[in-house]
Amino acid sequence: MANRDPRIDAYIAKSAEFARPILDHLRAVVHEACPEVEETIKWSRPFFTYRDATLCMMSAFKQHCSFGFWLGKQVTGADAEDGAGQFGKLTSARELPPRKALVAFVRKAMALNETGVKTTRAKAGSKPPPTPPEDFTALLAQRKHAAARKVWENFPPGSQREYIDWIVEAKTDATRQKRLATTLEWLAEGKRRNWKYDTRTTAR
Repeated sequence: MANRDPRIDAYIAKSAEFARPILDHLRAVVHEACPEVEETIKWSRPFFTYRDATLCMMSAFKQHCSFGFWLGKQVTGADAEDGAGQFGKLTSARELPPRKALVAFVRKAMALNETGVKTTRAKAGSKPPPTPPEDFTALLAQRKHAAARKVWENFPPGSQREYIDWIVEAKTDATRQKRLATTLEWLAEGKRRNWKYDTRTTAR
C-alpha cells in the first residue's frame, strides 16, 4: 500500500520474535481504523500520522513493546506509563484491549486531530525532563564522568531524550554497554546524540 513505509517493515523484521506479532497487530488496527494514516520513523521508532499531526506510535524493546497515542490522556483517559505508552509493557497482543476498542481509540485520536486539539499540546521544550535508565544514572554519578554529567545537566530535555532512546533501544546487553560508553564519551566532548549531522556540535 502507498502509505506503508518500508522502514517500518524493516523495523518489525529486526525486532525480537515475541514483538513481531504485537507490532503487526497494532499496525493493522491503525490502518483499519484510519485508512488515510501515514507512516514514518521518528526517534528511531514507528510513528503514525493523520492530517499532518502525530496520531500514535509503537516501539519494540528487548523484553517488551509499547504503544501509545500522542494525545494519550484525551484518547484513553490514562497517562502514559514510563516509557510504555498508555497500555503498559506489552509482551503479547493479548495484553492489549480488544480490537474493537483499539479501533475506537484510533478514531477518537483522529477526531482530535481533525478538530485541531493537537495545537494545544505542549511544545517539546516544555515537557518534563526524560527519566534516564538506572545504569546510565549510576555511571554519570561517578567522579570520572564529571565532565559528561555537567554537559548532560545543561542539555535540553529533547537532547537528553535522544540519548536515552538510543540506549534503551539496544537489542543486546553488549550493544547497550557500548552505547553507554559512547554516550559518556560524546557527552564529555559536549556532543549531542546526532552531532555528526547537527550544526550545534557542542553544549559548552
